[in-house]
Amino acid sequence: MKKNFRTILQSKPGVNKEPVEENFKYEECSYPDAELKTGEILVKTLYLSVDPAMRCRMNDDTGVQYMTAWKIGETIQGLGGVGVIINSQHPDFKGGDIVESSFNWPWILYYTRSQDCNQEIRKVEKNIIGENLSLPLTLLGLIGLTSYLGIKEKGHVTQGGNQTFVASGAAGACGSVAGQVTRLEGCSNIVGICGTDEKCKFLREELGFNHAINYKHEDVGQRLSETCPNGVDVYFDNVGGSISDTVIEQMSRDSHVILCGQISVYNKDVPYPPPMGDEAQKIILERNITRERFLVVNYADKFQSSLAKLLQWYKQGKIKIKETVAKGLEKAGFAFVSMMKGGI
Repeated sequence: MKKNFRTILQSKPGVNKEPVEENFKYEECSYPDAELKTGEILVKTLYLSVDPAMRCRMNDDTGVQYMTAWKIGETIQGLGGVGVIINSQHPDFKGGDIVESSFNWPWILYYTRSQDCNQEIRKVEKNIIGENLSLPLTLLGLIGLTSYLGIKEKGHVTQGGNQTFVASGAAGACGSVAGQVTRLEGCSNIVGICGTDEKCKFLREELGFNHAINYKHEDVGQRLSETCPNGVDVYFDNVGGSISDTVIEQMSRDSHVILCGQISVYNKDVPYPPPMGDEAQKIILERNITRERFLVVNYADKFQSSLAKLLQWYKQGKIKIKETVAKGLEKAGFAFVSMMKGGI
């Protein structure tokens, strides 16, 4: 009998508290039944994605309609995952196929699932991505789509427009891709805000950002004045809070805020998008700055063409991806907590 393992929600952090590793529990569980029903596949998990958006699922009420709260004692239902098919009773899949999904991948080693419209799973073409099997969780998944479509749909970037782009959480998954996309789309000045000197160096020397600001050791407002002398035209907001208020103070008239995430307040009991400071709100109105919630699933009709463009840039070496990998399903809780603190 093969062994199987999973990660469950053991406890909730509570209102306005940070998640800790003890909220999760790694345990042995039953191996799926050997007999598959017609249309089912048996999958072994290879990679999982840990995402800030999952933080709301640790609350009693997620505050959003498209995700339900996790229940104590149940297997964590994550977002993206990549796996290999062990056995199949579905005509479109066979043993050995690599598959991925952007939604509803459980934190479990082996599991069965039906391939239907509510649980869409797709084959990964190895001739396209090579040996980088985790690429569908980064550039060729929700991260890449959110970054690319956020810029295209909400950023109003134009070739030759001499625009300045700023990203908070710039060394993170979406911020790092967004900065590279805006450079390719025509922004002339790319500025990233992050939390370590190492990340700043990575943004400048490897990803092509013009400037990087360490918000923990530098005056963000002063550095923005120095690096964005003509103001900020496009702001890719991953963090919210005081950093975003500071960026908004430097934004130009008719500029645009792309609301990707607000990780600085995910541990707080506030509505989404969270309220801004009074001065930032006043500037938004006076300067006619757009600040609209962006939800990538609303643009599903553009996924295929967007992924094709991202893959083209990747193969041309125009976009780089840096992944942080915690090995072993037993590290899933650790990886999530670390990511929420800026470690991953």
